[in-house]
Amino acid sequence: MVNRILAIDYGERKIGLAISDPLCIIAKPYKTITNNSQKDLLDNIKKIIKSKNINKIVIGLPITLKNTFSKQTHKVQEFIDYISNSLDIEIIVVDERLSSLEAKKSLINQGIKTGHNKEDVDMTAAALFLQNYLNYLEK
Repeated sequence: MVNRILAIDYGERKIGLAISDPLCIIAKPYKTITNNSQKDLLDNIKKIIKSKNINKIVIGLPITLKNTFSKQTHKVQEFIDYISNSLDIEIIVVDERLSSLEAKKSLINQGIKTGHNKEDVDMTAAALFLQNYLNYLEK
């Protein structure tokens, strides 16, 4: 069975998702889902785990540039705690600071407008920190 890694860029309204290739070498933006409720979000993630043969989840934790926790960091940590207690799957937490800014720059370089394409930014940010994690695994 082929296994993949799912990356989650958690936001209060939108959740950006990225998935690795079957060899866990390349990360690709997957999709953005609406954050209606934790239960709804968990159900969506369970479906993706099953349909895409996910065996690990990487979640970005937005630490501030001063190396402290912000309000958003605490919200993401609550989500990490919830999902860790709800799923029987390995959860990896990675530093995702500046990933959204890096994602915007990447999209702009590709000629994609980012103003109304927040979904593209969210899933690209997830792909960026997933790719960093995959690169780390290869060392």
